[in-house]
Amino acid sequence: MSLAHLGFGPALAADFEPYAETGLAPGRVAVEHRGALVLLTGEGEVWAGIPGRLRHRAASPIDLPAVGDWVAYRGGGPDDRAVIEAVLPRRTAFVRKTAGFESVEQVVAANVDVVFCVTSLVDDLNARRLERYLTVAWESGAEPVVVLTKADLCTKIDAAVAHVSGVTFGVPMHVVSAVSGEGIEELEAHVAGGRTATLVGSSGVGKSTLVNCLSGAERLATAAVRSDGRGRHTTSHRELVPLAGGGCLIDTPGMRELVLWDAEEGLDRAFEDLDDLAQQCKFRDCEHRTEPGCAVRQAIRTGALDPARLESFRHLQRELRYLEIRHDARARSEERKRWQATSKEGRERARQKRRSR
Repeated sequence: MSLAHLGFGPALAADFEPYAETGLAPGRVAVEHRGALVLLTGEGEVWAGIPGRLRHRAASPIDLPAVGDWVAYRGGGPDDRAVIEAVLPRRTAFVRKTAGFESVEQVVAANVDVVFCVTSLVDDLNARRLERYLTVAWESGAEPVVVLTKADLCTKIDAAVAHVSGVTFGVPMHVVSAVSGEGIEELEAHVAGGRTATLVGSSGVGKSTLVNCLSGAERLATAAVRSDGRGRHTTSHRELVPLAGGGCLIDTPGMRELVLWDAEEGLDRAFEDLDDLAQQCKFRDCEHRTEPGCAVRQAIRTGALDPARLESFRHLQRELRYLEIRHDARARSEERKRWQATSKEGRERARQKRRSR
């Protein structure tokens, strides 16, 4: 597998020049384990570690190598683990807040051109969840594509497509079936020419099955659907899979929750229809509640806009605002702790200086 097959083009080659001059080699992170990373390189797979100096230079965990990243590494013989010396600048990144109370951002997939927002036509179809995925996909800098799976098990495809169309607004959408092969060719077109796509969605919607279909091999473990049509969770880690014809896919574990992180621009893109309506409101600061001349409320009254979509937009806005407040509070707290530690060290040096007199 050549570097070009993995997406290493002229722009990346230019970024890598300074590292090439020092004898380093380029590789792409395929799998992230707790103690090491698997890199795909022009020489095959290489196991690599992250040295302490690289961890020390990282301002936050998001600066460390993630699946999809291009890195500069040294070493990596048959009996020798390589050492990653640097991470090349990311073009795009699908980022979310980690699950739980702590406000920490996590790179789900780096350097992707397309985000396949995957949802099943059986039991998993949820417009509000899809709005959330589209918001993060737009924020990543990649192109979102909606993928509706398990068409062979759905008896009301037209109704399902009409339901989802109310939140996609120009985003490409494909109905697919891994059993019949319907829609697979259309997905292949999105990764042609050495492009990279990541698949995100809930557990059991068929992401790993799609990876196997597109790669033409049983690369990832899958499980048969249950009798009620629901899928079973199989993926336990993120993995980059190269395709024989060029390009890559990044499979991700099913997400029980997708919490936004710094996604203001993505929110605006995902809700462009609301923004277009808001431009027609009488007042520029209209909150779309009781103001006269509100085009958004008028669209709801005429049935042109689903009121649930407006409420979803407000909910995501509140979520981002809450996260911003928590993040700022944490930053202030950390700064205060650093200042207190510095002051304590200063007082201790002053005491030692007095004692030495």
